[in-house]
Amino acid sequence: MAEKNADNYVPRLRKHYDEVVRQKLIEEFGYKNPMQVPVIEKIVINMGVGESTADSKKASVAAGDLALIAGQKPVITRARKAIATFKVREGMPIGCKVTLRKARMYEFMDRLVTIALPRVRDFRGLNPRSFDGRGNYALGLKEHLVFPEISYDKAEATWGMDIVIQTTAQTDAEARALLTQFRFPFRQ
Repeated sequence: MAEKNADNYVPRLRKHYDEVVRQKLIEEFGYKNPMQVPVIEKIVINMGVGESTADSKKASVAAGDLALIAGQKPVITRARKAIATFKVREGMPIGCKVTLRKARMYEFMDRLVTIALPRVRDFRGLNPRSFDGRGNYALGLKEHLVFPEISYDKAEATWGMDIVIQTTAQTDAEARALLTQFRFPFRQ
């Protein structure tokens, strides 16, 4: 097995895209130019930590968990303005986010589809209407414990996360076909 840091390492899903998915999408949509075929550009993972208003260390704990899941250091997001009803002051840490591209993106997507989504309790498939009209897909998880990197016993709390998959697809139909080829389990 090749090392992950080696220059010649190609993630499993990237090989699958190059060898299988690209050709199937050309056949399905009749692209004339291979550069027209949609590709996944980036994945943004966002964790909102509401409890950080009481304890500001919660956001850094959530960032540590997100770093384990994503394999990359997240950025701690801060409140833009004060909201008295939520006891939030301007500049207060309220969550964390990370943007994945290239190899890390494919590795995360592989773990999401093959390991994390099947571990979600009462999972009946992804909502096929969560596309934004421009070929991007958003999904939410209620707890981050479905990822194998997070130990259930050592987890301080359970946080939800939003995962946004940005593609170069022009329409939702193209994006859905692309994600279906990557075995995203959409509801029928």
